[in-house]
Amino acid sequence: MDTRERIVVTGLGALTPIGLSVDTFWKAMMRGESGAAPITHFDASTFKVRFACELKGFDPLSYMDRKQATRLDPFCRYALASAQQAVEDAQLQPEACSQEKRDRIGVVFGSGIGGLQVLETQAKVLLEKGANSLSPFMIPMMIGNMASAMIAMQYGFRGPNHGVTSACTTGNDAIQDAILLLRQGYADVVVCGGSEATITPLGVGGFAAMRALSTRNDAPQTASRPFDANRDGFVVGEGAGTLVLETLSHAQARGARVYAEVLGFGASSDAYHYAAPDPSGTGVVLAMQRALKDANVKSQQVDYINMHATSTPLGDVAESNAIKQVFGTHANALKLSATKSMTGHLLGAAGAIEAIATILAIQYNMIPPTINVKSLSPDCDLDYTLAEPCASKVNIALSNAFGFGGHNTAIVFQKFAV
Repeated sequence: MDTRERIVVTGLGALTPIGLSVDTFWKAMMRGESGAAPITHFDASTFKVRFACELKGFDPLSYMDRKQATRLDPFCRYALASAQQAVEDAQLQPEACSQEKRDRIGVVFGSGIGGLQVLETQAKVLLEKGANSLSPFMIPMMIGNMASAMIAMQYGFRGPNHGVTSACTTGNDAIQDAILLLRQGYADVVVCGGSEATITPLGVGGFAAMRALSTRNDAPQTASRPFDANRDGFVVGEGAGTLVLETLSHAQARGARVYAEVLGFGASSDAYHYAAPDPSGTGVVLAMQRALKDANVKSQQVDYINMHATSTPLGDVAESNAIKQVFGTHANALKLSATKSMTGHLLGAAGAIEAIATILAIQYNMIPPTINVKSLSPDCDLDYTLAEPCASKVNIALSNAFGFGGHNTAIVFQKFAV
């Protein structure tokens, strides 16, 4: 019998290329909208890749004053905005909490790259004007842990606090660390998630140089096409996602609304390559197997998987094959989808955003679609819920995330029942 403290999700916040709130994000997914469009953040006319999934209409002054906004890199602005949404959604009301209670609220928040925009602008200052002209805010604006630090400062949360950087698994790893802190009694509540803002000349140019990105400049909205026979790379996105996790006993004591229960997680390393996935899928298999074991869930109990599936030739096949290995004949009964087909790849924020999509799938018993698949690749032969959302009972679901360096994670969520 599992005697561990039960962990539940009580708050959500999302800034995505298809919606600047959880509600608008979900509705856009149900409509099958694409967030991809020509880049507006900078002049990309000479770049090999000239499109991305940018945030549209985001105003940081809706969440902070102008002085604070100017002293934060966009990734940190996004983190604070999504965290504010989640804290308000959870009705934590930190301003009304005693400091003793806030001492038991932790923050674990990450970014795959951190303050890339400020790094680029200050590098230009260094070259053109010299070191004495650099901003005194450059370092704190750039370092990746500043998102978690700023969230804690905003609300006076003095529980455990750290940043996470593990490429595209960052969001999932932040959730996993939050689970451990709650299980081990170091906190009653943890605000966790991930943020990314790499649609900059260096970010887009660097990923393009790796040949990691789709080059469909003539049709950006259909460029992110997981499982399609003609997929040619991912579409870089930006944004942030935040979840409020807390122990069930704490949530019940304060009468909190519960979205879902977090049953467990699994993690592994490919130990194979700095960018390419292990074609055998061994690391991905281990992560999902460990997640099911930690959650005390049998493979045939899983209803849905939000796949990492980035629209790359290697990654989509490796993950699909790993699912077959872990779930056997049940793999054909699973509902699967790749929401990156709509949002693009939010890198360090991807895990958090896709965990939110998974939780909403559980709440609404609706499977988000995978859009843009025109011709299914013969080596991707599972039920990917193509084109349109699908009504289907979802009791237990997995959210997968894998990252450069061979990081693999899976988190198991369940419909909440007292």
